[in-house]
Amino acid sequence: MAAAADDTQIARGEYLVTISGCNDCHTPGYFFGKPDSSRFLGGSDVGFEIPGEGVFVSPNITPDKETGIGNWTSEQIVTAIQTGQRPDGRALAPIMPWHAFAKLTEEDVTSIAAFLQSLKPVSHQVPGPFKPGEKVSTFMFRILPPGETAAAAPN
Repeated sequence: MAAAADDTQIARGEYLVTISGCNDCHTPGYFFGKPDSSRFLGGSDVGFEIPGEGVFVSPNITPDKETGIGNWTSEQIVTAIQTGQRPDGRALAPIMPWHAFAKLTEEDVTSIAAFLQSLKPVSHQVPGPFKPGEKVSTFMFRILPPGETAAAAPN
């Protein structure tokens, strides 16, 4: 796909990825105020805890074949972005705003896929997902329902 994509399509995809804030969740260091541009979209170092669901770390969405989406076709990327379903059948984490991205035009979502496939592959395997009650090996944001109490900070 990357070879078939033209510069205009890739530039459109880059624009859409930028304004959609994909960098926020998918680039290490972003949540610490120091995004690591050398690992742009290479997967986060912070997870989101969702009650009853577990902890999810935003994955590597570069074309790395071992730790990213390098084995995904353009069509599989489009499906994940617009339906929340990965090629392996697993649902994307509930924090992923695929419902909003489902409204993208075919041209726009295909441009995003072309841009992602054009990136420099980043080798970075994110941890998880973690089931409720499992020990987490990364920083995390905790999402609590109303009336819950924030966890005590470790000593």
